[in-house]
Amino acid sequence: MSNDQSNFHEIRQINVFRAPIQKVWSAVATAEGLAAWFMPNDFKPIVGHSFHLDAGPFGHSPCTVTEVEPPHRLSFHWGKDWTLTFELRAVNEQETECILIHGGWDEAKVTEFGQSHTQIRGNMSQGWIGLMKKLGGMVEEGQ
Repeated sequence: MSNDQSNFHEIRQINVFRAPIQKVWSAVATAEGLAAWFMPNDFKPIVGHSFHLDAGPFGHSPCTVTEVEPPHRLSFHWGKDWTLTFELRAVNEQETECILIHGGWDEAKVTEFGQSHTQIRGNMSQGWIGLMKKLGGMVEEGQ
């Protein structure tokens, strides 16, 4: 994937974690799991459930769950424009491929916090690299 900010394709991070799929699923599809590596939240893995991510200085970002297919796929709308999707695939009993897809980028739009997608996309792309490392460290602990 290109990190060129003029490229408004979805952000995609692909990682293989040394952890069983169920452990990774619990980290991306529970409120406690998401809070441990991403943001505090009131998430529930129920299609249609509205929840908030606590984005710190940016306030509470509204979200709605759009897909739940345990333990393989979770998707939700984030804020007014974005969609966040986690796709999981068991490589074997102790390894899981995790694909994070952050879609909804549009160079003509601004976030609800007044930042242009152009301005924030590059930061988010780089931020996901660190967050995926944090997720990996969490799920691989004790393996």
